[in-house]
Amino acid sequence: MTQPSFATHEVFNQSPPFEDVDLFAVDRPLVEAVKANGGAAAECELSEFGKHWGSAAMADRGRVANENTPKLRTFDAKGNRRDQVEFHPSYHELMAHSAHAGVHNSTWTADGKPAGDAAEVIRAAKFYIAAQVETGHLCPITMTRASVAALAMQPDLLARVMPVLSTKSYDPSFAPWWEKRGMTLGMGMTEKQGGTDVRANMTRAVRDGDAYRITGHKWFMSAPMCDAFLVLAQADAGLTCFFMPRFAPDGSVNAIQFQRLKDKLGNRSNASSEVEFVGAYAQAVGEEGKGIRTIIQMVQLTRQDCAIASVGLMRSGLAHALHHARHRSVFQKHLADQPLMQAVLSDMALHVEASTALVMRLCRAFDRTPHDAAEAAYMRLLTPAIKYWTCKSAPPFLYEAMECLGGNGYVEDGILARHYRESPVNAIWEGSGNVMCLDVLRALSREPEAAMAVLQALAAETKGLPGAGDAVAFIGKTFRRADGERVARLAVEKLALLAAAAALNGVSPHDAELFASTRLAANHPSMYGAVELDSADVRALLERALP
Repeated sequence: MTQPSFATHEVFNQSPPFEDVDLFAVDRPLVEAVKANGGAAAECELSEFGKHWGSAAMADRGRVANENTPKLRTFDAKGNRRDQVEFHPSYHELMAHSAHAGVHNSTWTADGKPAGDAAEVIRAAKFYIAAQVETGHLCPITMTRASVAALAMQPDLLARVMPVLSTKSYDPSFAPWWEKRGMTLGMGMTEKQGGTDVRANMTRAVRDGDAYRITGHKWFMSAPMCDAFLVLAQADAGLTCFFMPRFAPDGSVNAIQFQRLKDKLGNRSNASSEVEFVGAYAQAVGEEGKGIRTIIQMVQLTRQDCAIASVGLMRSGLAHALHHARHRSVFQKHLADQPLMQAVLSDMALHVEASTALVMRLCRAFDRTPHDAAEAAYMRLLTPAIKYWTCKSAPPFLYEAMECLGGNGYVEDGILARHYRESPVNAIWEGSGNVMCLDVLRALSREPEAAMAVLQALAAETKGLPGAGDAVAFIGKTFRRADGERVARLAVEKLALLAAAAALNGVSPHDAELFASTRLAANHPSMYGAVELDSADVRALLERALP
């Protein structure tokens, strides 16, 4: 007897999965930006990384880690307090792959000194690629990498930690850090009453021999299964930075009690917690009362990573949108051949290309800061400006990418809905938009001559580009105004756009001219595609974005 067929249609006119690709080699703007900023020697290494992270297997790990969110296990079966977070194996696999590639430590030598050469640029390219696959697990990765800058303020502690932190092993076991093959570090600054104003922190530290006992709370402490945390607490001399391990020196579980895990919009593979410290053991990092000066060394690096991850998310959105448009037919033509869609995609490609050039240029400044005063000034002035622009660009950009896929972009079966939910956190974490603008103003007030030298260098690097001269004049005039804070967002965005044009000019001068003509010489419309580019430029931009 013939069985009836219940199929009513065949599946066609759908794009194949965008997987099993080399996420480095197919991204020509990234390849060229890495080369322009000193990382050309790592092309083979980055291509191997791009193939691995562009695989279907890694994409599936990212999906599963977000569908199976972390769970807090406060007590063990016998009622003993443990405060452990349980993750799906896919999360641990993502962490292991990032650690194996050195994404958590490759900018440092084994003794905690800056690695030099193009270590920041090369590591940033990996971070940018990994962000396209799964961003949540990168939270502990970036905090671990950044913590070394703060620990350097306490050389004896750094010397003890680095032999474990500098390995390329990921060890998820719940054990004292000094017994492990590798370790991760987190941070805890934010309290309920303070938020950005960490000077309002009420957590107290009381000296206990050579160490301290800390009592208080943190409203946000991400990655609670890290092996140790850098936290801020009030000591006798004022706000101080402390190293707080999960286990006390006698091997007992430290008195770090997690109250609950945050139910977040995005970043769902990664756990973020509310925590109480009940006389928790900790060691001071740096001088008492100098906590902000100490931990800001770490914060500067996490802000850098927020910008890199945001650009990585936008790159992924563009790649998926362009891939879909090349396979999807509408009105007897592929979407990618429709003039309106070409206008949208090419404008988006121009934005990503400039953003990529900009974050790689910033990373070059981090590489050169230890021995180049001009690069150090660039790093201090531009880090908050670049974080402001790139992180705030990501959510609307990813919405546009979702729309390119239509309904397929909106559902959770694909990656773009997750990217969209993920994107706001980078603008909020480590200083929101207003805080970034205030930090730019602070850099100007503390080092006016160095800041003006940076602006003059940007003027030289953008000379002849449409609108660049007017932008330089506007920025200089605005930052000299007595009421500069009131218009700081406008000036900081213009500064970031100018820096992006300069960075892109060092990679692709023709595209820098397109970027400047649509962003500096004129105010860019609020919608992508609402600019007019020559047909040849449209084709070239899209071919550069995804061959």
